[in-house]
Amino acid sequence: MHLVLTQPILQRLRNELGEARRREIGGLLLGEHLEGETFRLAEVTIQRTGGSAVHFVRDPALNQEQLDEFFSRTGADYTRFNYLGEWHSHPSFEPLPSSTDINTMQSIVEDPAVGVNFLVLLLVRLTRWKQIKVSAMMFRANMQPEFVQVSTESDESDRKGWIAAKLLRIFSRR
Repeated sequence: MHLVLTQPILQRLRNELGEARRREIGGLLLGEHLEGETFRLAEVTIQRTGGSAVHFVRDPALNQEQLDEFFSRTGADYTRFNYLGEWHSHPSFEPLPSSTDINTMQSIVEDPAVGVNFLVLLLVRLTRWKQIKVSAMMFRANMQPEFVQVSTESDESDRKGWIAAKLLRIFSRR
């Protein structure tokens, strides 16, 4: 599986992680299916409550509200836009899943009431240089978790801005 993170999503995470400091925060991963097993994060929700320096407790009622809002905005087009999983921060540790993280995600994916084929857990950490470190795992019922390939996608406006700035520097030298 391949998960693509956009620049606006990364900036939102960077801002939220900076505000949360040493407290764990998290939320939902809401994605767009691109092709095969490739998904782009369309949105991340933010749950600022339920976290301590070393623990995060998800809020299922809040999650359901956020899912309902997302599906309403995307026209309930479940083949294109859907719930991919969850994320949370590890501000004091490397962004690798704990045994609690693994057990929680496995129990969610194996719950018939949830009704998903897979779930992704994205773990994030803000470095002291304001860079985001990530890892992601995919969970399927009755299977071992697998690491997910994560990449970033440059925002089109960022590319245009970069090109304009580069051209400006080139032509201002003359």
